[in-house]
Amino acid sequence: MATTNVERNEMIRRVVMQRPDDFLNVTVHLWERLATELISLVGENGFHSLYVRSVHLTRATYPWIVEGNPAQRSEKRFAGLQNSLAGCDIEVASAANILLLTTLVDIIALLIGDILMTRILCTVWINDAHDSAGKELQE
Repeated sequence: MATTNVERNEMIRRVVMQRPDDFLNVTVHLWERLATELISLVGENGFHSLYVRSVHLTRATYPWIVEGNPAQRSEKRFAGLQNSLAGCDIEVASAANILLLTTLVDIIALLIGDILMTRILCTVWINDAHDSAGKELQE
């Protein structure tokens, strides 16, 4: 299990790039899964504050990222992010998304610790990826 920032950041990169042909849908799915898990830990307002802070920090590198409304409860929660990324080529969009995810995850890791943050990511993304792969094989 990854426990260092470098290993965790590499996990984020791999998960984001798992299906470049469906990048925008994968991105929204990853954010929704992570938001659901983090909201159970820090609450809606806590997640919203941390997401807005992460967007603000990421805008230093990618000023065109739109915050959207992460406080919404639906597939619209990350519509602003999705629209921002849709206007870029895949390399730039994936780099921006990876930086945004890494920023959020690093902030939360400072609050709850690296090991717990890594466990959350593994639970949310790695197990989900295995479940999705299993379903695709069965079809």
